Amino acid sequence: MSGPSGKGETIIVFGASSGVGEAVATLAHRQGARAVAVGRDGRKLEALRGRVGGVEVASVDASRREDVDAFFHAQGAFDHLVIALSGGKGAGAFRELPLDDVRSGFEAKFFPQLSVAQAALSTLKKEGGSITFISAASARSVAPGTAGLAAINAAIEAVIPVLALELAPIRVNGISPGVIDTPWWDTVPADVKAGFFERARANLPVRRVGTPEEVAELVWFLAHAGFVTGSVYEIDGGHRLTASRA
Repeated sequence: MSGPSGKGETIIVFGASSGVGEAVATLAHRQGARAVAVGRDGRKLEALRGRVGGVEVASVDASRREDVDAFFHAQGAFDHLVIALSGGKGAGAFRELPLDDVRSGFEAKFFPQLSVAQAALSTLKKEGGSITFISAASARSVAPGTAGLAAINAAIEAVIPVLALELAPIRVNGISPGVIDTPWWDTVPADVKAGFFERARANLPVRRVGTPEEVAELVWFLAHAGFVTGSVYEIDGGHRLTASRA
């Protein structure tokens, strides 16, 4: 990919054990930045470091604020923060949806994302610094069976413009991915995943599902787009357009 060089920069990626976070850390390293991949699964992080020599890794449980604080204190000043933390709970038809699952979804994604962003402020550079949150298209897709997921991801998106004003000149943006082929889909039955992907390929204007690398390219752009803040960018293959079809 062509684009801004990351030489001399440090980018920290939470949720980098796999999927979008891993792709962001990999791209940042290849663009010349010091890339620090943070996640809970130490084995996956070591595998990433083995595949992409030069990426630094750190095993941190983002739900433990004391561990997050200690991590940022040890890192010192840095330029860009990407928060790709996710969770697997919150989906299901509302009539039968266990609200404890929704609560668990908030505990796995919403609260850790805010906690990481807050902890990072002690060392994130103000001039030229940026925070990029990763939500999901369920925040606005209006799809049956996604009420819980919509609540979690919409909550993340709601705070982005507020933080962009409150934390200025640090830039704060978000990315809302649609159907992306990441390990998150391994948490659902194989036939369900296959059927969903088949429908996506048939209905999306781009006629395919997305890749983590494509999301990473958008993350990299936003980290260096100095005149963009308080925005949420969709990368969904045109899914938002299909609702208007006759």
